[in-house]
Amino acid sequence: MAGEQAGGGEVAQRVFDALEALKAIEDEGDRAREISAFLRNYGPKVKELSDLRREYVLDQRRQQVSVRKLASKIGVSPSTVQDIERGYSGSGKTRPRQEKGKDGDGEGSAGS
Repeated sequence: MAGEQAGGGEVAQRVFDALEALKAIEDEGDRAREISAFLRNYGPKVKELSDLRREYVLDQRRQQVSVRKLASKIGVSPSTVQDIERGYSGSGKTRPRQEKGKDGDGEGSAGS
């Protein structure tokens, strides 16, 4: 099951296995301490990995690799490649909102 989540990478599978090992620690105190150690270091490592992936995406796009071909190469959707290229990360809630047309006042739009 973890392999399906990871998308098939051998190294990624080892990371998922290690996460499962954290969950499997029987002593609740030991498990909580190990999880705390993981979470303390998780954010900076994810940022590093995201930056490495973005560098690759930007390099491939400079070489005129299409969004669809690149998406297939790295196992994500074309829209994710575009998000990576734009520097977006996280959910759509953290992205800047598009401005409405200058000639309209935006009345009647959902969520306004």
